[in-house]
Amino acid sequence: MSYALGPLLLVAIVANGLLAGLFFVFSVAIGPGFGRVDDATYVRAFRAINAAILNGMFVSVFFVAPLAAVGCVLLHVWQDGSTSLPWVIAAAVCSVLTFGITTAVNVPLNRELDQAPITTDQQRQAARQRFESRWNRWNYARTATSAGALTLLATTLAVA
Repeated sequence: MSYALGPLLLVAIVANGLLAGLFFVFSVAIGPGFGRVDDATYVRAFRAINAAILNGMFVSVFFVAPLAAVGCVLLHVWQDGSTSLPWVIAAAVCSVLTFGITTAVNVPLNRELDQAPITTDQQRQAARQRFESRWNRWNYARTATSAGALTLLATTLAVA
C-alpha cells in the first residue's frame, strides 16, 4: 500500500463507518422509538433533529466519506491497480449511493416536514404520514449502502 493510500483509506473507513453507525441507530432505535409517540411529539422531535444535525461535524463527515472513497479508487488506478481495486470500487459506489440517497430523498423529506403546517392535529398527522414511512424506508437503504461501503473498505485494507 502506498504512502498516500493508507491514510486516505483510513479516513474513508472512519468517515463511512461514522455514517453507517448514525444511519443504523436511526434504523434500529430512533425510528422504532419515534413510532411509539404521538404525531405532535414525532413532528417536533424530528424537526429538532433535522435542525441539530446540520452542523460542521456531520456535514464534514457526510462529504468526506464519498470523497475519500472515490479518492482511494483514483489512487488505486493511478498506481496501476492492485488486487484490492474491485473492493475499493464497490466501496466507492456504495458510499456515493449513500450520499445520493440522502441528498435526493432524505434531505427533501426533511425539508418538507420542516415546512409543513402543523398547527392542528390533522396537519401534524398528515405531515407525519407523508414523511415517516418513506423516510424510514430510504434510511434502511442508506444504512445498507453505508454498511456496505464500510465493509468493502475494510476488505480493501485487508487484501491490500
